[in-house]
Amino acid sequence: MNLSDLALGCRPAGRTALSARWIVAHADGRHHLLKDGEIVIEGADVLHVGARFPGEVARRIELGDMLVSPGFVDLDALSDLDTTLLTVDYGPGWATGRVWPRDYVDRGPYEMYSPDELAFQKRFAFSQLLLNGITTALPIASLFYREWAETVAEFEAAAEAAGDLGLRVYLGPAYRSGGMVCEAPGVLEPVFDEARGLQGLDEALAFSARIAGRHEGLIRPMLAPDRVETSTLALLQRTMSASAEMGLPVRLHMAQGRMERRAVEKLHGTTAPQWLARHGLLNHRLIAPHAVEAEPADLALYAEHGVTIAHCPLVFARDGGLLRSFRKCRDLGIRIGMGTDTAPPDMVLNMAVGLIAGRIAEGGVEGIATSEIFDAATIAGADALARPDLGRLQPGSKADIAIFDLADPRFAPTIDPIQSLIFGATGRVTRAVFVDGRLSMRDGAVAGFDLAAARRRAQAQFDGLLERYPERTFGQPPLEKMFPPTYPRLHPR
Repeated sequence: MNLSDLALGCRPAGRTALSARWIVAHADGRHHLLKDGEIVIEGADVLHVGARFPGEVARRIELGDMLVSPGFVDLDALSDLDTTLLTVDYGPGWATGRVWPRDYVDRGPYEMYSPDELAFQKRFAFSQLLLNGITTALPIASLFYREWAETVAEFEAAAEAAGDLGLRVYLGPAYRSGGMVCEAPGVLEPVFDEARGLQGLDEALAFSARIAGRHEGLIRPMLAPDRVETSTLALLQRTMSASAEMGLPVRLHMAQGRMERRAVEKLHGTTAPQWLARHGLLNHRLIAPHAVEAEPADLALYAEHGVTIAHCPLVFARDGGLLRSFRKCRDLGIRIGMGTDTAPPDMVLNMAVGLIAGRIAEGGVEGIATSEIFDAATIAGADALARPDLGRLQPGSKADIAIFDLADPRFAPTIDPIQSLIFGATGRVTRAVFVDGRLSMRDGAVAGFDLAAARRRAQAQFDGLLERYPERTFGQPPLEKMFPPTYPRLHPR
């Protein structure tokens, strides 16, 4: 049989055996490379990884020169249309619509997308994750173009999208008690509405209780306070208390940018991690993107309290930023998982950039091993979620599997499949994805979703957003000034 004989979007009945040139098998607490082996799926779980399975199977699929891998765990997965692309090659955030100007706030912020558009964006983004071998995701979106924060309604739609497409997700609408406002060129001040933030938390908690376990357990809750500089102490204290009571992971962006550092220093007289530690708010359930601005004292606190860094190297490397360094964090004992946080949500490309940046930071290959960056995208992300059944392929684990085509003509000859995949630096060789035993993606297609039409719709929505960018940017500059083209445009006569 071939993969094409399986029904897309369905979990095959009976046992399915997949044989391949290479399988990333998990044994004795670590990944191993299994050559010319076989993995057997039964229902939602992995039954066997090893030599040819001696028991009965309903079907055998010979994959040939492919790599069968655990699906990637994305701790910071884009779930909207990527506005981080509007920060690259352009001016400071306050001049390019990334910080609300005072006159926009005084007029009254509004939603720049309709509920239907927001629901579509989740479905579109989730399909992109599957195309890149990501099987578990913690969605993230920008609040700059929102009226205030994310809504429960769009996350109800997100839960349905994930269930329909077959993606494992941890969901929770982002909430905040404040935001930065541009008062004058380069002058940014925080403005707070604590009651509104606490209401957002209450709504997120009610949502969490309601959606846990939907779609055969694919949907689980998380808590997502937006950013540390937009959160008050009371909001974070209640968030961490609820997290402890309900056992929910919390993702909070901090130690990620200079604007944040200046704001938190002005508000609290210290760095964000040190402020949270002062109030007993660092713990092992906390996932903290991105740590590129973390000081040595901040990292020591992460290590002491079991905080996980969500490492998203691509989005920072585009602007010349990097984690300094992967080696130092690992030597401290800090868990590092991976996120994509941009488009394309290409985890393979992120691993490649992370590997290169980690070695540059330390001046050699000792900065990071190829195995370490692959572990970060699989094992570490699963462990951050307290899910030993994810991120590895062994009997009893969930059948969350990504299959990569190493015979793709764009690849160099292989001596080691993990090295070939990461050095090849593209997730576009993802041939198929199983999530919970269900074939969620095959040959660039997902069940019940027209990706070509969706791409056109996404572009139209993005164009509509750009048209309204000037009105929520300081000084209302024209788009051509905010986002000049790489080269001057030619206008033939």
